[in-house]
Amino acid sequence: QVQLVQSGGGLVEPGGSLRLSCAASGNIISTYVMGWYRQAPGKQRELVAMITGGGISNYVDSVKGRFTISKDNTKNTMYLQMNALKPEDTAVYYCNALPNPFSSYNYWGQGTQVTVSS
Repeated sequence: QVQLVQSGGGLVEPGGSLRLSCAASGNIISTYVMGWYRQAPGKQRELVAMITGGGISNYVDSVKGRFTISKDNTKNTMYLQMNALKPEDTAVYYCNALPNPFSSYNYWGQGTQVTVSS
């Protein structure tokens, strides 16, 4: 059973930075499709960024140029560096692990709150 444990997040002022981490049990980071999702109050969960086993990344337009997804295969850990944060980035952020693009099951982290406010 894959477990994803998140850390990071918190309260930051607009324009500030935060880094989220997602540590996986087992050696999956190098092969699974890993992603970061977020869900703001009253809104649907949305995919923010994803990275393939081969290291190809993609981002939702609203975070391009501000967020960077990365991973360290040796530590089985994925990261989301968030810079130039805006109030609209406020949400609960979740990490996700998908065995492959056609898999019918996936795994979720516990979620972490990110609040951008002055």
